[in-house]
Amino acid sequence: MPIGNLTSQIFANIYMNEFDQFMKHELRVKYYARYTDDFVVVGEDKDYLEHFLIPHVKFFLKDALKLDLHPHKVTITPFHRGVDFLGYVIFPYHVLMRIKTRRRIMKNMAKKSQALAEGLITGESFNQTLQSYLGVLSHANAAKKVQQQLKNQAWFWAFD
Repeated sequence: MPIGNLTSQIFANIYMNEFDQFMKHELRVKYYARYTDDFVVVGEDKDYLEHFLIPHVKFFLKDALKLDLHPHKVTITPFHRGVDFLGYVIFPYHVLMRIKTRRRIMKNMAKKSQALAEGLITGESFNQTLQSYLGVLSHANAAKKVQQQLKNQAWFWAFD
């Protein structure tokens, strides 16, 4: 079942609940966030993260849940450089949308606009997609410019 499917997201959250409990109650991780199979931990001590937390997480995932951490996706980075998580780059005092995510949104809206022009989708479907993307953008700083660009582009796409 594809991970983008709502059902698989729900099952992933149920399955990973045991991991959440382990992180919060056993390891007492203070700053931890997870969505389906992606998670981030913010800590103050690099040695603790590298030599204690990561090995314990790997062991728990392997032993209890029969899962492996992707070796190329485990990184320890100073927080001021930003944390890449769920399509955003999160900094201590602001959040930016990943450039790749922004480009994908614009590309998908161009396809939706073409489908609308060809009568393959309704205006209601087009607007639902547009509103969804505008909602995604609302979580990032400096999103107003991109939101306006998307709104303006959508107007021209839809009525070109």
